[in-house]
Amino acid sequence: MSSEEDFSLVVVGTQPPEDSLEGIKALTEKYKEQYEVLLKDQKHIASCRDDQCENTKKFKECSEKLTEELKKDKKNYEDQLANEEMKLKSLEEEDAKLMKQIEEVEAALQEEEGKCEELQQQAELFAAVPEKKVIFTGLTGKEGDTQFEMKPHIVYPMDGGTALVTFEEEVVAKKILEMGKHKVNLNEDCKECTECSITVEARPIQLMLPELVEIKSEVCPKRILISNLPKMDTDTLLNKLEIHFSKTKNGGGEVDDREFLTDSGNVVLTFLKADFARGLADTEYHEVVLQPGKKSHRVRVTPFLNGNITNLKTKTSICPRTVLLTGIPPIMERDALQDLLEIHFQKGSNGGGEITAFLYNPLGQTASAIFKGVSEKKEEE
Repeated sequence: MSSEEDFSLVVVGTQPPEDSLEGIKALTEKYKEQYEVLLKDQKHIASCRDDQCENTKKFKECSEKLTEELKKDKKNYEDQLANEEMKLKSLEEEDAKLMKQIEEVEAALQEEEGKCEELQQQAELFAAVPEKKVIFTGLTGKEGDTQFEMKPHIVYPMDGGTALVTFEEEVVAKKILEMGKHKVNLNEDCKECTECSITVEARPIQLMLPELVEIKSEVCPKRILISNLPKMDTDTLLNKLEIHFSKTKNGGGEVDDREFLTDSGNVVLTFLKADFARGLADTEYHEVVLQPGKKSHRVRVTPFLNGNITNLKTKTSICPRTVLLTGIPPIMERDALQDLLEIHFQKGSNGGGEITAFLYNPLGQTASAIFKGVSEKKEEE
């Protein structure tokens, strides 16, 4: 190092004392600078605050707008939902109406099918009835009513020691029943003698009558009813009919059974299979040779009906003209005692009257009385 070089000492950052004038000036400048910085910061903060307030205001307005739109959307959705629910309810009501209409139509269809089946059965039933000329003498009823008057055929079992008396007038039978017990003299010469008289008791006759009978008829698939037949030997007639209707060319088949109906003179043929009866009945009229060397006879073939009682109602009815006498001892012959009893109850002095029928059954014997055409107003014995 050269000794010729000059050195100088420079003090960096040397500040004057604070209590000096220069120090106070320096602090003042320093605080001014800090103040300026604070003012700038304050302005910046105020600007940020204003920006935040503006953004807050905008966000609030936007939020209120969105809230209003959400309310409108919610109301629109609720209105649309209510409208759809109304449409759904309307569709459900319409569907229920349609289902009800379908049920009504199905019920009506079933009813019509039932009527059709009933009409078809009636047609078959009418076709199954053999032709017979009848004369109608009764009264007509309401349209649609199909009723038949039945005349019962009642078998009344009689106990021994009883008698049935049928009077011509109902008042006589009523008087006899009201009197109850009757003393019958068996010897006109000794009216006061108790040994020559008997005491009988009059009781009403109660019969069980059918009030309503419902019968279900159906066509038998294996049987036919043959009518319009001539009078001839029964075995020959059955043989000829079986031969004719067992042949395939005549529309028949193997015959399983045959029966001659004595009450009507008709014949019932039963086939082994159910393939022939319907076709033969549909043809109805057939030409059958019944007697050798003679022309064919035209017979009528109709369906055979099977009937089952489906409903039976009965009622108890008291015979208005017939009286039951009980307690009759077997003290003499049947005919003689019956005559004496009939004479006694025919006399008006004994409370009797004109008798139309009298039947006595002695003690120890069995008998039955048949009541025909019994009704609440009359009966025939």
